[in-house]
Amino acid sequence: MKQAVLIYRAERYSPSSEEADRAIMQAVGKQLAAKGYQNLNIGEDQISIIADLIHPSDIVLTMARSQEALSQLDEMAKRGISIVNSPSAIRSCSRSRLNHILRENSIPIPSEQEGERFWIKRGDQTAQTPDDVVFCPDKDALNKQRQLFAARGVTDIVVQTHIEGDLVKFYGVGQSRFFEIYYPDNDGFSKFGNEQINGKPNHYDFDRQRFTSDAQRISHLTGTIVYGGDAIITSEGKWYFIDFNDWPSFRRCRDKAAEAVAQEIEDTQRMPKCQTT
Repeated sequence: MKQAVLIYRAERYSPSSEEADRAIMQAVGKQLAAKGYQNLNIGEDQISIIADLIHPSDIVLTMARSQEALSQLDEMAKRGISIVNSPSAIRSCSRSRLNHILRENSIPIPSEQEGERFWIKRGDQTAQTPDDVVFCPDKDALNKQRQLFAARGVTDIVVQTHIEGDLVKFYGVGQSRFFEIYYPDNDGFSKFGNEQINGKPNHYDFDRQRFTSDAQRISHLTGTIVYGGDAIITSEGKWYFIDFNDWPSFRRCRDKAAEAVAQEIEDTQRMPKCQTT
């Protein structure tokens, strides 16, 4: 019987989202079970226990983020096991690496220096605590936060100029299988409360088709099949990507996303096998 190994993200990487992260993975598992897959559910800290029991005929769906887990997934990929998202894709979503990729490919992102207000963010990983993403109302506050980050041992940082406009969240699967855009006030959820800095959305008009194309290009550049992110839409209809993540919780569109992920997996499994790195 085909097996789908569903790897849950450790709680430290799911601040305020543990239940939502588990819910999307369970929803995908339910869809895959209907397609004939037997589900094996584990946490990312348990990968080493079952690593040798996973075969190339299996599919691994992982939310893992730790370096230890990614190294173990690397070894699985070398054995020809299909992994979604791949370890290299997950690494490409770290803020520093992502910023480099987007700048090199002319994807619109905020400046690091221009402006009067800023955001300072942990660059080596996604945010785990409110201290990993901090709004700075001026350069003095930014310099103080640089010192506080360094005092915590966080030397890999990303600085982004604050941009006035509508914050939007987007979710996607594959290059064209599924893509949706939402405003934060659609459900009232906030991980750290930072959405209030931009205030209530004005729903500025923008070219959704071109925006979708840019987001899907990020997916392609990073190799990320299951993804989500955040962007700012200005009053002029321009956009700037401020975040891009592997395996979001899809809390606003869980059922439709789960169906899309399961279909993406099934279609991918029909293709000739190649190694995932």
